[in-house]
Amino acid sequence: MEEKRRFAVLLCAEDTEYVKKVYGGYLEVFRALLEEEGEVWDVYRVAKGELPADDVVEIYDGFVVTGSRSDAHGDDAWIQDLVALLRRLHQRRRKVLGICFGHQVLCRALGGKTGRAVNGWDIGVTCIHPSPSLNKLLIPPHLPVIQCHQDEVWELPPLAEVLARSEKTGIEMFRCGDHIMGIQGHPEYTKDILLHLVDRLLQHKLIQNCHAEAVRESLDAREPDRGVWERLCKGFLKGRLSL
Repeated sequence: MEEKRRFAVLLCAEDTEYVKKVYGGYLEVFRALLEEEGEVWDVYRVAKGELPADDVVEIYDGFVVTGSRSDAHGDDAWIQDLVALLRRLHQRRRKVLGICFGHQVLCRALGGKTGRAVNGWDIGVTCIHPSPSLNKLLIPPHLPVIQCHQDEVWELPPLAEVLARSEKTGIEMFRCGDHIMGIQGHPEYTKDILLHLVDRLLQHKLIQNCHAEAVRESLDAREPDRGVWERLCKGFLKGRLSL
């Protein structure tokens, strides 16, 4: 019998009560976007110190590094442990897809620089502009994606390539070889998850009412192109993209 393909979500955030109640947790949110029949998906709660051991890494066909409330340029012990793991995965050329914080911490692990976004918070549905490398895959020239970040990649790692930009963020996507890809946006998010997060940010006074209103306007104005993001993310993780 053919062995099932196996993937791991490196969860860098706590499941909110809302996401647990509505979706069953962030693992299920990522499975909804990425899982195909006959696969096994595991989760490691990285922010709580859970990481796959070196002798376990080889059983996985790919890894997904999620978003987080923490800063990718921070010095928390779990972030430093994650950076060390990502360097080992890079050395072994394991497939790694980084989302938001995951995009930034991948950049850091490979030798790039991250920090506070020059243009401030980006929250809502943003159109990004893919590079010619993505255009040849029939990716639309204006690709909407849900965003929620106040940090960004400042400088790419050596040998990395920018795959997309936006009006606010110079490095919306990058790749390194055919095994590392970072995405600043949240292709896994739904509109209701974003609205829930916006409410939490308002409650904690991390954003102002004007930010929240702009988010709602962007959600009314355009839809994230989930079908394209699903094809892109699945294709990368499962070796079906030729960039």
